[in-house]
Amino acid sequence: LSTLCKEVRTGAVDVLALPIFKQEEPQLSPENDAKLPPFQYVLCTATSPAVKLHEETLTYLNQGQSYEIRLLENRKLGEFQDLNTKYVKSIIRVVFHDRRLQYTEHQQLEGWRWSRPGDRILDIDIPLSVGILDPRASPTQLNTVEFLWDPSKRASAFIQVHCISTEFTPRKHGGEKGVPFRVQIDTFKQNENGEYTEHLHSASCQIKVFKPKGADRKQKTDREKMEKKTTQEKEKYQPSYETTILTECSPWPDVPYQMNNAPSPSYNSSPNSFNLGDGNSSPTHQMELLPPSNDHLLPSASIQDAQQWLHRNRFSPFCRLFSSFSGADLLKMSKEDFVQICGPADGIRLFNAIKGRNVRPKMTIYVCQEPEQNRSHLHQKRENGDGSLCGKFLLYHAIFLEELTTLELMEKIANLYSISPQQINRIYRQGPTGIHVLVSNEVRGLQGATSLSEM
Repeated sequence: LSTLCKEVRTGAVDVLALPIFKQEEPQLSPENDAKLPPFQYVLCTATSPAVKLHEETLTYLNQGQSYEIRLLENRKLGEFQDLNTKYVKSIIRVVFHDRRLQYTEHQQLEGWRWSRPGDRILDIDIPLSVGILDPRASPTQLNTVEFLWDPSKRASAFIQVHCISTEFTPRKHGGEKGVPFRVQIDTFKQNENGEYTEHLHSASCQIKVFKPKGADRKQKTDREKMEKKTTQEKEKYQPSYETTILTECSPWPDVPYQMNNAPSPSYNSSPNSFNLGDGNSSPTHQMELLPPSNDHLLPSASIQDAQQWLHRNRFSPFCRLFSSFSGADLLKMSKEDFVQICGPADGIRLFNAIKGRNVRPKMTIYVCQEPEQNRSHLHQKRENGDGSLCGKFLLYHAIFLEELTTLELMEKIANLYSISPQQINRIYRQGPTGIHVLVSNEVRGLQGATSLSEM
């Protein structure tokens, strides 16, 4: 050390050349340049000024308001030649920031689903978004959306968050602090099979969601608090940035397989880009094309079977609400449960369908086709009041009438015997004395034991 001081006094050593005093800009080697993340995501809203230095930024959002997320590529266009296709897939999700809530995320989201039937936690505002293709929202993941985009072109996704931070806070005396969320984006490229499963980049940021205009008030309150602080105190806090940069993070563990394997109705914004169906189906394979069915829901039905049963029986709008319900779960629910979730009209209809309760017909008529060789003999027996012979030799079919019109009766008889309704000219009622009365819409008092004849 004494030698160094002597050299400094004599000017033999350039002090500024010492390593601790050098202010040279770091030279980026090709290896460091390769470590530059391929993408950058920018949430276009200001960060809170009440965040201390070296802490993660915090951004306030209004419930249901559309916010732009710009999708930017950091590398030059030529460096994207390793991509198998011009498009990449990005999956945006809103998740819990607190580790404690992450462990119980499934239970928390299921509770939110029950309290907000028919709503989603995260949506894409399609009319405002730019440069995104095939946006999809999984009915089983209310906090997740996905879409394709071209890194070489401008792309912006406008998102809406519909849950507020205080919905996951235990209610005590009011004024509880809301829990923070995270907006995370995971981007993938196609593999050899054309599936978007090869991870490229992930980034996230911390947010809090308030009721409409609540975020603006909170931002103003934080700004006023900072203005009252001294200059020394202000130096401990970050400035409020106009935009929020999402920082790199690990990819979400369960992507992207769940959304690729589950039916995921797409947003219907453009007939040329979006269709209904799952990500692996052909454009002609759509849920709406499934034929209606009167089959009963069995307790052994899996979650997928229950979803298909809802589709077949014209309850598709409620598939998202019951996306995690098996057949046994649905059968255990009461009429009041369905009414509370689906509303009075649809709730009662769904309850009756699940319980197998058909609408009781206004009249039930039993018909049979008389063999030609026995017809004259059977008529004679009926005229004598003996119907036992018919019961021994003939098979009866039940016809259920809801409208009580001759047209309905003709159509159902024709359908039963596979003939055209035009082949039935008239229908007669045979009275106790053997007389024939023409059956028309004006006939009253037709009973189930009445004998009918067709000509």
